[in-house]
Amino acid sequence: MADPNAGRPLGGNGSPGSIQGLLGDALRETTDLARKEIALFRTEMSNNLRSLFLGLGMMVGAAVFAVVALLVLTDALVKWLATVVQSEALAALIVGAVFLVIAIGLALWGRSAMSLSTLTPTRTTRQVRQDARVLSERVSG
Repeated sequence: MADPNAGRPLGGNGSPGSIQGLLGDALRETTDLARKEIALFRTEMSNNLRSLFLGLGMMVGAAVFAVVALLVLTDALVKWLATVVQSEALAALIVGAVFLVIAIGLALWGRSAMSLSTLTPTRTTRQVRQDARVLSERVSG
């Protein structure tokens, strides 16, 4: 079997668990942990920004549907006032109402996707707290 302590620096008394060896291990592990945390942060922020841009696209879509709804509803109102009780105005009113409902739905969906809480790097924060707890247990234990 291979020696599990092979490659570790030997202390003054020749033991593999010397202060220098432990400090070197701690420094390497801390550096590796910091790299992993930064990579996690970048990945999470990339996903959050993607969600933000999707929400922005939904808001633009909502604005387009809102403009169409206003035009159709205005046309419906004019036709309704012109003909008073004809079915053409009622049809235009229904179409305008449908576009307005679509615009409201897209706006609400876009607003929820763009909220600040979706941009918070929650996984990174949770991982950093867990790593700090593990490190403090290692130091004290």
